[in-house]
Amino acid sequence: MRFERREHRPAALVIAAPVIAIAAALAVAGVLIALAGAPVLEAYWKILTSAFGSRLSVTETLTRASPLILTGLAAAVAFRARLWNIGGEGQFYLGAIAVAAASSQLFDGWSSAAQIPLLFIIGAVAGMLLLLVPLWLRLRFSVDEVVTTLLLNFVSLLFVSMLIDGVLKDPLAFGWPQSEAVDAAARLPKLLARSRLHIGLVMAVAIAFAIHFVQSRTVFGVRSRAAGLNPTGAVFAGVPLGRTLVIVAMISGGLAGLAGTIEVLGVKGYVTSDLSPGYGYSGIVVAMLANLNPLGVVLAALFTAAMFVGADGMSRSVGIPTYIADVTVALSLLSMLIAVFFTQYRIRR
Repeated sequence: MRFERREHRPAALVIAAPVIAIAAALAVAGVLIALAGAPVLEAYWKILTSAFGSRLSVTETLTRASPLILTGLAAAVAFRARLWNIGGEGQFYLGAIAVAAASSQLFDGWSSAAQIPLLFIIGAVAGMLLLLVPLWLRLRFSVDEVVTTLLLNFVSLLFVSMLIDGVLKDPLAFGWPQSEAVDAAARLPKLLARSRLHIGLVMAVAIAFAIHFVQSRTVFGVRSRAAGLNPTGAVFAGVPLGRTLVIVAMISGGLAGLAGTIEVLGVKGYVTSDLSPGYGYSGIVVAMLANLNPLGVVLAALFTAAMFVGADGMSRSVGIPTYIADVTVALSLLSMLIAVFFTQYRIRR
């Protein structure tokens, strides 16, 4: 028995792969729920109703999905060009602290129309710069970017912690380490009254469509795919590999920085060391569940957000830990990797 690479991947198989992966993950997680002494079907029903059963739960799920779409796109864009950006968490925090500092220190009193676009640019540039450093090390010294981007997550979080406990610390926070609040004019408009759902969701979905167009309809999209499929062949065909990877890094880091930006401007209003519950790392899972497809990222982010939000309600109802959501998402990633493998290879006897 051996594995043989498929010459063509059937469209039905590619579409079915994420569905099969999620179903397999839910089946395995169901075993764990049963071992914990809870009814499996009731637990999954509670997850569904807690994520989509009311106006509050729906808005919370969509609010949680907004940064996940952007960090998922950041990972998907980079991975498609074989740039292994594991630093979305650090880029998220650097974008967040950059806009908090700019709004409270530089743009205080500016109008929303003047302030918000500048803050989005600042947040994106902060994320870009953090990813360009590992890319430069890779291109100049052949340093593995998996290691450098991962380690920069910890450096970024410590840097942010230093700022919010030092020069950017809010004097009105009663000693709690958090940054000064952004200017009121910098807050993003709400999509629904009496909810946390903000316009950042619409922007994230629009960016997903824009990335899909760029990757499928432009010369740069072809070049980035070529860089990921076969870097040596791409160079032989005339693709400027270094320049292409720089642009990919700018897009990827910028998207992760934008995720931190909309979380600060749309939800929190300030930065704390626990601003992100792991959006940068979860973005990798989202990208893989979507098979690196920008439009699939939107659905994968919604699924991941629903699992995290629904797990809270499920935990209160059936009395099992909320960590089952983390286990389910992790199992979905592993199942998806196996499913993707079998879309590319078949078994021959």
